[in-house]
This record gives sequence, structure tokens and C-alpha cells, in this order.
Amino acid sequence: MRRPTDTQYVVARQLYTEDAFADEHEKVHRQRKTTRHHIKEYFTCNSTRAKKAALSLLPIVGWMRIYQLKEWLLSDIVSGVSTGLVAVLQGLAYSLLASLPPWYGLFTAFFPVIVYFFLGTSRHISVGAFPVLSLMVGAVVTRLVPDEGPPFNITGFEGLTKDDQRVMVAASVTFLMGIMQLAMGMLQVGFIVMYLSDTLVSGFTTAAAIHILVSQLKFVFGLMVPGLSGPLSLIYTLKNIFVQIEKTNLCDLVISIVIMVIVFIVKELNDRYKAKLPVPIPIEVIMTVITCGVSYAFDFRVKFNVDVVGRIPVGYESPMAPNLEIFGQTAVEAFPMAIVGFAIAFSVAKVYAVKHDYTIDGNQELIAFGASNIFGAAFKTFAASTALSRSAVQESTGGKTQIAGLLSALIVMVVTLAIGFLLEPLPKSVLGAVVIINLKGMLMQVKDIPYLWRRDRPDCVVWLVTCLGSILLGLDLGLAVGLGIELVTVVFRTQFPRCSVLANITGTDIYKDRKDYLSIYEPEGVKIFRIPSPIFFANIEFFRSKLVEAVGFNPLRVLRKRNKAMRMIRKLVKKGDLQMTSKGLLLTSSGPIDDSENDSNMEDLDKPIDFKDLPLEVNWNLELPGNIQVPRVEIHSLILDFSAVSFLDISALKGLKAAIKEFIWVEVEVYIVACDAHIQEKLHSCMFFDDDVKSSMLFLTLHDAMLYVLEKHPEYPEKNKIYEKVVTTATIHGNQGNGLGSFRKRDAFVHVEEPETKF
Repeated sequence: MRRPTDTQYVVARQLYTEDAFADEHEKVHRQRKTTRHHIKEYFTCNSTRAKKAALSLLPIVGWMRIYQLKEWLLSDIVSGVSTGLVAVLQGLAYSLLASLPPWYGLFTAFFPVIVYFFLGTSRHISVGAFPVLSLMVGAVVTRLVPDEGPPFNITGFEGLTKDDQRVMVAASVTFLMGIMQLAMGMLQVGFIVMYLSDTLVSGFTTAAAIHILVSQLKFVFGLMVPGLSGPLSLIYTLKNIFVQIEKTNLCDLVISIVIMVIVFIVKELNDRYKAKLPVPIPIEVIMTVITCGVSYAFDFRVKFNVDVVGRIPVGYESPMAPNLEIFGQTAVEAFPMAIVGFAIAFSVAKVYAVKHDYTIDGNQELIAFGASNIFGAAFKTFAASTALSRSAVQESTGGKTQIAGLLSALIVMVVTLAIGFLLEPLPKSVLGAVVIINLKGMLMQVKDIPYLWRRDRPDCVVWLVTCLGSILLGLDLGLAVGLGIELVTVVFRTQFPRCSVLANITGTDIYKDRKDYLSIYEPEGVKIFRIPSPIFFANIEFFRSKLVEAVGFNPLRVLRKRNKAMRMIRKLVKKGDLQMTSKGLLLTSSGPIDDSENDSNMEDLDKPIDFKDLPLEVNWNLELPGNIQVPRVEIHSLILDFSAVSFLDISALKGLKAAIKEFIWVEVEVYIVACDAHIQEKLHSCMFFDDDVKSSMLFLTLHDAMLYVLEKHPEYPEKNKIYEKVVTTATIHGNQGNGLGSFRKRDAFVHVEEPETKF
């Protein structure tokens, strides 16, 4: 088999500027749609579009048509039963995170699943309580209805117990969260989840896992610790736990430790032998059943003062309208809940969609979860998304479609309507232990820190700031801080990109950073500058400063010095201190030249000044007489590589044009290469080109521009003979160490044609 390096190609074509290429190759004329046309098209309805919209809003129609009854039904039944058992246990456990009575978790494992069955596009995620969302709901609940002290003065709380007040808060904030998700889905803004990077989500969920761990310690130790919310709530909760540590219920502690050890070991075995096991061992369910039996037999609640689940009402409660006053109190918390719930669910759904080769629609997922939370909140559920462990059970046990999810909801319904009383002796410490042991995956994300620090430090900063902010300030404020620092890193990367000076790789038409390669060719007098970023208002000055650094001089400073020097020369000529003789020009002044003229009384030095009235032309790269000092310009051509520039804004266009003009005014030719067609169109539409900045500066490729420059400026052995070969010169004889000048008569030089340079 031939290696790629064995293949060679040869291209013979003329050099192309963008204008020459456009003249030779006719473009296809594309009719651009107007805003009116887009609006008309959006509101136009026909049978095809109606069918497509129906299939989009009801994805169940699409996958039910391809459902393979014989091959998939049995797998969905097995998966549904397994997932349903886990959903029952997690529903009870995550209710404690939401600071609600345990049976409301069963409602959350039932109602949202029914709606998602019809509207969701993922076939494998298990909808229901998610620990991070449950904890965020719990923070809102404990803020409005604290464990100690009176609740907020909200209309509708009158005559309700504390549990009923908390249920009203949880259901209302869930309803509001659903409205936000539904609105975002209808407005087609599912892309918003793209602003939550994997790094940010990892740091956020790690912090959430720490919050969850701390919140469950009171159940593990059997302590009465009030729920807290807001900044530093985690610190205060730990303080309250350690203050009461001597009151630990040993029975709760022993039960929790035993449960965690056994569940951890079996889960590790499930992971190690998952290829050999037909289904994972449902160890949480098994331990729950065993603990329920032991607790009932030995009466843990009475003999050991163990806090148990207690009475679970049979059946479902009547629907409830949300409280509008609570909407106003919880809007700030509801929005991050809506974003987090969707982001987690979409991330998990995307993983399974790729694995099983089908597509999911982000906007439809927003609609599905919005409708699920609105419908569920009417029946007193709290925020629903998807739990990673529960979804893994549904997929790993053979689930093919959301029929498995529907069957899991039926299992939850059976528990709610018939056998819920069997769970009444279950110690809450068991639920706390199950929650903690399922945090392993999220807590182990701390191992990402060394990798991120080695590979991408800005991402590592995002992880650390998001995690620490969420731990100390709370999950809602922490998420906002994480988003802020993530946007700052994006701005930082684009505002301060890694600019480079390119050189030709010898024997090729390839150009790379000159610092990275040994075998390079850099023609004298040519600089190639590359900026790998959009150019916009925030980084245009950075671009200009880096460009000045790359070429080694400031063109504006050079222009000012040249203008001042030419004015001094004109003054010398007028005074007669600089005279033309038969031997050339003679500097007759016996002292140093005075250049201390007040700049404020002079014309603007920042623009080229017409000195055509002088009979002289200056070679600025040679020594000037007297004390006139002008920085030398060692280059004659500057090539700007725009291949990585994706857009320019108006501020950048103005700054770019000013920078190019400054170089042109000091006799440096500027070329722009590999410019995107849309950017070219913007350059023309914004009147970028004029008498100084011409459209002929645009070249198709970097190599085209380089060959053109080498043809226009053949290299000479002598360093200072880059532009023209002078035929006749008029020398200035200076006194007192005034050095030789480089003046020549205006018409006393000719351009010398050299043989074509081969590249």
C-alpha cells in the first residue's frame, strides 16, 4: 500500500488575484431570499408541511411505524420492569432532596413519563426525578417554606400544612420551569444548550453532587438538621451537622454504611461483568426490599428511633392550579432549572442516539420536557428530567423504545395504587445511602482537573470556577458564574488569538509558522502575517499591535518621522543651506540641523504630505545628513493571511483600512489572501476600497500572492538595492560628522527588470 507521501501532484496555472479569478470564472447567480419571503414561507401551509409538522410534534408516529413487535417487545417489557423498580426507589429518594414527602417522587416518576412518551424524540432516556434538579427545587422550597420559622407571606398558604405549602411551591416552580422550556421550544432556541460546554456541565454536576452528599448526611446520621438555601448554605449545613454529631443514631449509621458497601461492590461487579450479565443486578431494589422486611420485623421506628418513610397515601391527588404569586418569587431560580434540566437530558439522549443510530431534535425535546413538567406540576410533581443511572438501566436491559418508559410508569402506578404500603417501614437512611452511592460517577469527575490543566487551562479554569462557585454560592448563582467565566474565556480566546508570522516550507506551496520548522524559505523584504480569529471591535487594536510587532516597526511613527524630515529638507533648501553644485548637493550649514519645530503649529503629520515641489527624492534606507533620524523600513511587501478570519464588523473594517493605509503610505505594499467570499462582499458593500486601498490587493491563495511579490520585486544580493537601481545620484557633503545622505534627482532612476524568479 502506498503511503500518502508517495503521491505527488503538479499544478500549472496563472497567478490569480480575486478580481482576475472572478473575471475568468463566472459565478452562479443566487437569488437571495428577502425577509418578506422568509415570513411568507414560514406562514405558508400545505399538506406536505402539515404532515411534517405533525410528525415533528408527535415523534411517536414516526417510531411506532417502524416498531418491530416480535424483536423489540420482549426487550421493552424486561427493560420497563427493571427501570420501573429503580424509578420507584429513586423517586422516593430524590423527594428527600426536594424537601418533600417521599410519595411525591412516585408522582414525578409517572406523570411526566406519560407525556414524554408521545412528544419525546429519544427512545432510551428514562424521564423522572434527577438529583441535581431535585436539589434545586429543594433550595426554592426551603427558602419559601423554611424548616424553622414562618413561611413567606404568599396568598394561598392559608390553612395549609407545611408539607402542603412545600408541595405548592415545588409544583408551581415546576410549572413555571415547564412554561419556560415550552416557550424556548416553540421559539426554536434549542441551540441555547450549546452554551453549556461539557467542561461547565462537569464542574456544575460535581458541585451538585457535593451539595447532594451534604444534604443526605442528616439521614445517614439520623440527625434533625434544618434545610438551608442560598450562598454558603453548604458550609452552614456542615456546621449544623458537626455541632450535633454526638446525637448520631447508630442504627441509621450502620444501616447506611452496610447499604453503601454492598451496593458499591455489586455495582462494581455489574460494571466489570456487564458483557456476561443478561441484565445488571438491581442491587438497590434488592437491598430496599430486604431492609424494609428487617425494619418491619424488628420495628426499627419504635425500638431504635429510626426515621422511616411512613404512611404512603393510596392513589393520586386532585389536580392543582399553580400559584401565580410563587411565580414571581421563583422566576430567577426557575430559568436555570429549565436550562439544566434540558441540558442534562439532551446530553444523555444525544449519547444514546449516536449509539443506536437515530436522530433527536433539540427543539422538540424542549417542547416535550416543557409539556411534561406542566402536565406533571398540575398533579403535584416536582421538576423532571432524566437520571443517568436510571437511563443506563433502561438502555442496558435491552430497551428499544419509549414503550419501556411507559411500562416503567405502569410499575410506578402499581406501587402508588396498590402496594405502596409495603414501603412504609423503609428507613430514610436507606434512601440517603442509595442517593450517595449513586453520586460516584459525578464525584469522580474531579479526575478531569489534571487532564484539563495539562491540555487546556482556560477550560480547567471554567471547571474550577463553576464548581467552586456552585459549592459556595448555590447551584443557581454558581451556574450563572460558570456561564460568565465561560463567555469570558471565549472572548479571551478570540480577543487575544495566537497570531503568527508564516514562512514557506522549502520546495512546497505550503506556509507554516516560521518558529515551528527548520527548512523554510523567507524572501527578503516580505512578511506574511496570520490571525486565526474573527476580527471585530474587541480585538482590532490587538491585531494592529501584533502586526506592528511582526513587521518590526510602527508605520505611523515612520510616516511622522519622514514627514518631519522632508519638512526640514524643504526648509534647508529654501534657506540655501542645501545647494545643488556641479558635484552634487552640498550641505553648507556648519552646525547641526535644528529639527525642534513645534509640532502643534505644523500640518497633520499622520497623513502623507505632497512634497512634489522638491527637486529631490529620498532613499529612506540610507543614512540622512545632520541629526535627522528616520526609522528604516526593511520590508517592501506585507501579506495578510485571512484564511481563518470568519467575519469582520464595521469597527474592524475601519481599523483594518487605517492600518493598511499606514503601511501603503510608507511604501509597503499590502496584500490580503484567502479571504472568505462573504467577507469580500462586505468589503465591497462597505466601501472599503478607494484610491489607496485597491481591490487588486486581494489574492486567491497565499502562494499566488507570494509568487506575484517575487515577480514584482526580484531579490538582489545587495541588501539596500531592493526597489530600484539608481543611475545618477547627487551626494550631500556634510560637515562635522554629518554623514552622507541618500538624495537623488527625481528623474534620475529607472526600474530594472530581472529574470522571473522561480519559487
